[in-house]
Amino acid sequence: KVTIKGIERELICPACKELFTHPLILPCQHNVCHKCVKEILFAFEDTFADGGSESSNQSSPRIKISSSSMDRIDRISRSGTKRNSLTPRSSLFPCPGCQRDIDLGERGINGLFRNFTLETIVERYRQAARAAIAIMCDFCKPPPQESTKSCMDCSASYCNECFKIHHPWGTVKAQHEYVGPTTNFRPKILMCPEHEMERVNMYCELCRRPVCHLCKLGGCHANHRVTTMSTAYKTLKEKLSKDIEYLISKEGQVKAHITQLDLLLQETECNSERAKEAASQSFEKLYYVLEEKKSAALKAIEASKNLRLEKLQTQAEEYQGLLENNGLVGYAQEVLKETDPSFFVQTAKQLHVRIQKATESLKNFRPAAETTFEDFVVDIAKQEDILGDLAFHSNGLETPEINEEQSRVYNKALISWECPGKTDSADTYVLEYHKLNREEESATWQEIKVCSKSKVISDLDDNSSYAFRVRGYKGSICSPWSQEVILHTPPAPVFSFLFDDKCGYNSEHLLLNPGRTSVESRAGFSLLLGSERMQVGCYTTLDYIIGDTGIAKGKHFWAFHVEAYSYLVKVGVVSSSKIQKLFHNTQDVTSPRYEQDSGHDSGSEDAFFDSSQPVTLVTLGMKKFFIPMTPASPKDPASRILPLPSCLGICLDCDKGKVGFYDAGRMKCLYESKVDCSGMMYPAFALMGGAAVHLEEAVTAKYGEYHDDI
Repeated sequence: KVTIKGIERELICPACKELFTHPLILPCQHNVCHKCVKEILFAFEDTFADGGSESSNQSSPRIKISSSSMDRIDRISRSGTKRNSLTPRSSLFPCPGCQRDIDLGERGINGLFRNFTLETIVERYRQAARAAIAIMCDFCKPPPQESTKSCMDCSASYCNECFKIHHPWGTVKAQHEYVGPTTNFRPKILMCPEHEMERVNMYCELCRRPVCHLCKLGGCHANHRVTTMSTAYKTLKEKLSKDIEYLISKEGQVKAHITQLDLLLQETECNSERAKEAASQSFEKLYYVLEEKKSAALKAIEASKNLRLEKLQTQAEEYQGLLENNGLVGYAQEVLKETDPSFFVQTAKQLHVRIQKATESLKNFRPAAETTFEDFVVDIAKQEDILGDLAFHSNGLETPEINEEQSRVYNKALISWECPGKTDSADTYVLEYHKLNREEESATWQEIKVCSKSKVISDLDDNSSYAFRVRGYKGSICSPWSQEVILHTPPAPVFSFLFDDKCGYNSEHLLLNPGRTSVESRAGFSLLLGSERMQVGCYTTLDYIIGDTGIAKGKHFWAFHVEAYSYLVKVGVVSSSKIQKLFHNTQDVTSPRYEQDSGHDSGSEDAFFDSSQPVTLVTLGMKKFFIPMTPASPKDPASRILPLPSCLGICLDCDKGKVGFYDAGRMKCLYESKVDCSGMMYPAFALMGGAAVHLEEAVTAKYGEYHDDI
């Protein structure tokens, strides 16, 4: 026998937290009161109208919409369907029990089954809870009598006399079904909510709900597998009985788990009290230190105040004595009355010295003490930061480390980190960053909460340095801060372009990838044929390719990678007025793509750049960066050769007529020269032999997600 009071938890609506009233079965198989479903839909409708404000959540005192449900409001509001003003417009809402999105379809609430079995159990529970409260007859004249039976066909309760009157022998009503007094009346036949005149006689195994024959013939269950109601009843009852028997057979194990959980509850209570006591002691120590410091500071200020007041008071008395008939002046006036020369000289000599000092002090007046206490201002900026970071530290929560190889700054900043251990015990992370500014002594950290192990930041200033740090959180416990990593932003906004596959592009010598972000020069048979036609001592020319977008004004930056195996690559900018000269040189004796002097021999390497050149570029190759020869550069060629950075950048300033070549990893300028920017400027690249150039990929939010998944 089941004790009704022991199953109260199963009879509580997850929305209103009260006993079910006319429960409806949701598609997720959870039960919710009919009134609660309508109120939830209306509450979400009001929330959408109010823009998701928190005040709109209290549209009904019965329901309590959780924060996780409120997070779905934007998505749900876009999916809701419109209805008339008497019914909720939204048909999509999160289930209060499992938080899954429930779509009620076109029929809305009318398409849900009422759980009569659960309703009956709730009624039995109510009767057990209020056994002393009688159900009164619905037909007695005042005062009503206590009912003795309820008619399921009439949905009413009767006393003995009224029942005989309304159900006389020999009539149809005499055949009505009656039970003991109850307020729970359910229909004898379960009707289909889709087809209200049809009774359900089948069970859809896919949707796990009763259906009628019209649902199977032409409704939404036409292609679903169904079974007869009797078969479904027998099958489900057998399964439920077996599962219940299994749970009952494991009663000893369940009780053991309950005992263990009770012990864990007690242990949790004890440990929490110990943790509170330890935390209180830690803060008491801080209070003690602060009180000691406070007392010492106040004593020092008080001592300084007394000393200064004493000095100022003494000085004020001295100046008071300089008044007529008072103090030193009054005494001097009395001395002047002495007529005997010897006596006067004896006294006046010392007095005259004092008068001279007083006169000098009057001319050069300075207070004997400062009135300000600037030297006694307590600097607590660092301590505030430390106290602001005060949290529960756990030795088991590992300190994350920012991966400098995977982190990079281009058009945006991508910051990636990892935990040194094999397992990641943190639930969330907090990423902080601030701009390094020499003028500001204490920087203000900007904080971002992250659930993954990478984050894309887009609000950084150009030509700046930023410090980044990260820490992990697991509940209220946090790890120490990671070591700060300093990254530099590009000197100018990032300029986006692709390699141009039309203007001057030679597909015989150069190979573009489908996205036009990489170009490769292959030293193949065509290069040998070109070299065979050249005169002795000359080299084949470079194969040029430019960007598909030009720059007319402003300051712009772009970055790229040069493969380490590249023999010769030139990078820089070209003016639109010189593109024709670049690709169709009149001195070419073999083809439009070849010239007798490529500028790569020893003589041209020592030549200075001048404005007559069709392009302004520098030479790369064999893992080296060659700084061009200028009048100010040293004569030793070795001093102009630098290691080739893994990523190179070019900064073009059209307004100032300058182009700079950067180590894009450190954002350090390696070489800068003047350039004629009178026309449209294009990024220019030249390759010879085996070489390859890859444009730097822009940082996007999706890139960060993809990178984190990897």
